[in-house]
Amino acid sequence: MAAKSVIFDLDGTLVDTLPDLHAAVARLLSEDQLAVPSAAEVRRMIGDGARKLVERSLAWSRGAVSEEELEAAHRRFLEIYNAAPCVESRLFANAAAALDKLAAAGTRLGVCTNKPQRPTELILTELGLMPRFSAVVGGDAVVRRKPHPDHLRLVLERMGATAESTVMVGDSKNDLDAARGCGLACILVDFGYSAEPARSLGADRIISDFAELDSALDSLLSA
Repeated sequence: MAAKSVIFDLDGTLVDTLPDLHAAVARLLSEDQLAVPSAAEVRRMIGDGARKLVERSLAWSRGAVSEEELEAAHRRFLEIYNAAPCVESRLFANAAAALDKLAAAGTRLGVCTNKPQRPTELILTELGLMPRFSAVVGGDAVVRRKPHPDHLRLVLERMGATAESTVMVGDSKNDLDAARGCGLACILVDFGYSAEPARSLGADRIISDFAELDSALDSLLSA
């Protein structure tokens, strides 16, 4: 059986967004003369949406902040990031070719990401990928985002896809838990932003390069 649909996470899976996220965090904190974490430190903060990234960045730099301060910082971060979300962000190696091959085979493609909707669409448009996807759902477009399965269910619904013929491709436990909650098979990449090693999470398959995606899908769905 071939996968009729494949749903991808964005940050750390399809696209290396770390450079632009780090730049936005650096500008946000520098505006208040706060210390700026390194790119490696910001990498460990990614995965639960922009608000959580801002909260973690502020905690690293100055300690706990009030809800009011966090909300103001979150709004400012989005202003900064939305103005330039794809200056240095790039597709991971062989991701474009993997998407091309899936699309040529008639596979429906979707994106399920905790990144807010607007920068997600801006990045996919800048990289020329937006037309590839039949559904793109960011973390602020749902009431309960990943790891809650409702987020992934909405992508499935908008794609007109079924869990039985769909595979989730991500980089973290959030992706795996959402897939499990929907009854989807899950492939994780081991080069993403997960705080825990991808190989320790119990995914159905692990890949180290998108050149391996096709064979991983074949082996998974023929098992």
